[in-house]
Amino acid sequence: MTADLIPPGAPEFVDKFVQYRYSVFRLETLQNYGNSGEEEAFVAWRAGQSISVTPELRAWTQMIRANAQAGRIMQRVHVVTEPLSDYIQFELAGYAPNVEAGEDIRIIPVRERGHWPMDVPQHDYWLFDSHELYDQNYDADGWWLGTERIRDPERIVDACRWRDAALHQAMPWKDYVDGQPVLAQQIPSES
Repeated sequence: MTADLIPPGAPEFVDKFVQYRYSVFRLETLQNYGNSGEEEAFVAWRAGQSISVTPELRAWTQMIRANAQAGRIMQRVHVVTEPLSDYIQFELAGYAPNVEAGEDIRIIPVRERGHWPMDVPQHDYWLFDSHELYDQNYDADGWWLGTERIRDPERIVDACRWRDAALHQAMPWKDYVDGQPVLAQQIPSES
């Protein structure tokens, strides 16, 4: 960890989601996010319950919708390993409200022990307006440790290239879900 590590939930990072002007991009590469606050929802989902809309999720999707209506772009690419774990199926099902609100979510499937997508790093980050880069720091079990602001111009240029490569290789969330019959059945039809 570095001195620049921003703790989870810190306003200096959270506020970026309402302050960006044009676009925000998220790359997700982990197959498990340990302390995402979704533990109870995951257990309920595994027991056959649908994913409930919490006040936090409602606020998040309202923010996505407001940004989309203002012409601001929010994109995410998740590299997923197949066969899909229960957690990744839960995560993919949980994207439905975000997609409905206007987030462009895409998936890059990778076969277990398959080749990682070309020019896509194996770490998570957020990129705001193509010039503010925040690496997401996790431990070996997928527990989020915090966010690190990256100020190195070369790394920022790399992140833009990685974003472009990931978007190019990914398929839209809906197309991916529709190709996964078991997963598609777990998503409400209005999504």
